[in-house]
Amino acid sequence: MIPPTCRDRVIAPSLLAADFSKVGAEVTRAIHAGADWLHLDVMDGHFVNNISFGPPVIQSVHEHNDIYLDVHLMISRPDVYLDDYVKAGADMVTVHVEADHDVAETLGRIRRAGCQAGLALNPATPIAEVEPFLDRIDLLLCMTVVPGFGGQSFMPEVLPKIEAAAKLRDERGLGFHIEVDGGIAADTAAQCAAAGANVMVAGSSTFRAPDMAAAVKAIRDA
Repeated sequence: MIPPTCRDRVIAPSLLAADFSKVGAEVTRAIHAGADWLHLDVMDGHFVNNISFGPPVIQSVHEHNDIYLDVHLMISRPDVYLDDYVKAGADMVTVHVEADHDVAETLGRIRRAGCQAGLALNPATPIAEVEPFLDRIDLLLCMTVVPGFGGQSFMPEVLPKIEAAAKLRDERGLGFHIEVDGGIAADTAAQCAAAGANVMVAGSSTFRAPDMAAAVKAIRDA
């Protein structure tokens, strides 16, 4: 699979919002609805309060489906558990700048393992915290909610940060994607796209929509 460029709109439904009594069918439904990537939120109950799933779920999705796996590690020590997620089949591994690890070293390990490397920052974290690493990443994830739970409302105060990231990318001649996650639907996707984001993570607005294909198309066209 040839990864899209940072100018292409990418829709990444979040498995966290799926019906976990039938995960396989839900992933298939997302693929048939037109999803480009599948976003997988890993939570450890420490970096964030919630606990979600780990490598066995990701490995199962990888082995039974043909879709790009965008794995977001909301965990305190991504460096300790990184190899498990690479082996499970992640295509992109995104780690938080706020986590307890050597950020540059972790990003380097992700790329050396053959995956694309993403770096995430929370709404309260200034863009300056990720600036030293922008030339080492394939994706910058700007959280548009406080991470840990699905179904939260979009935080418009993050939009200037997205604009700043896009400006830095252009000024430095870089090509990383800008991803947004939290409260994303057609209306908020339009705001994020205008600010410079191109990868839209959408959970409740896709998996819980009456017509998932229509919801994906609406976000893509926004």
